[in-house]
Amino acid sequence: MFVLGLQGSPRKKGNTNYLLSAFLDEAQKRGAETLAIHVPDKNIKPCIGCANCERKGFCSIKDDDMTKEIFGLIRRADVVVAATPIYFYNATAQLKALIDRSQTLWSRKYKLGLTDPGRPDRKGILLAVGATSGKNLFEGMILTAKYFFDAIGADFHGKLTYRRIEDFGDMEKHETVMEDIKKEVDRLVPFLTRKKILFACRENAGRSQMARAFARYHAGGKIDALSAGTRPAEKINPVMEETMRESGIDVAFRNPRSIDDVVSVTKPDMIITMGCGEECPFIPGVEYEDWDLPDPSGKPIEFVRDVRDEIEKRVKHLIDSQG
Repeated sequence: MFVLGLQGSPRKKGNTNYLLSAFLDEAQKRGAETLAIHVPDKNIKPCIGCANCERKGFCSIKDDDMTKEIFGLIRRADVVVAATPIYFYNATAQLKALIDRSQTLWSRKYKLGLTDPGRPDRKGILLAVGATSGKNLFEGMILTAKYFFDAIGADFHGKLTYRRIEDFGDMEKHETVMEDIKKEVDRLVPFLTRKKILFACRENAGRSQMARAFARYHAGGKIDALSAGTRPAEKINPVMEETMRESGIDVAFRNPRSIDDVVSVTKPDMIITMGCGEECPFIPGVEYEDWDLPDPSGKPIEFVRDVRDEIEKRVKHLIDSQG
């Protein structure tokens, strides 16, 4: 399971950062892969309201970190944790810019009718701190979080909010924070204990990406589907992306990963190879299965459609065999 933390406070060593770091540390202890993004350090340009995402499915802003990195990380994540101090009853400007740009992901679902395969099971969690004790302190942020998580295809799974947190070290001294975090992470345990299946091919640009997408779409609640390649390409196969879009499955923003990168942070229970064969590393105690599937790289769309359909059939059979 991959947990992505979005740290929205401009203070790198402040209370929000402490809260998010403690949460991610606890998730990592339970076996999750985690990554924290310090949002203020990123080049995220504000939404310009051009509606390009609603017409074409992509943001017209191409040269910032939202397009180059963060869309892909959100799509890969099983859990997205948004952490922020309260500024005028909402998120910081830096985190709000990221939230506004998530309109691209919203548009792909609600305007173009495409389904992110991670949507059925992705979780969203809010962590927020505020300096005052006002009754309505978190209401604006909670409403924003609900719509943000919906936009990125995540269920609003839970929240931890703390009042009267203002001075450096206040969060660390809070009497219940660690107990609160452990309880919230405990709620993710069924997600953490899913069977981990790694789909592997050479470039992680076609076959393994399709297999992972279908596995997440059909059985993300009981299978932790991963994908990787022995020689990852720079980007996914655009013809593969088009054929998946024909099936209503959205694989945009996926980035090829190496097998070494994946297994360095996650030990799979099973590896299904698709043409990488002897190049795939041997991991003791891991179940292996080989799917003899032709490589769709450089092939016409009709060929890729046949590969897509065969992969979906095999994934459904795999799911049935898992009980």
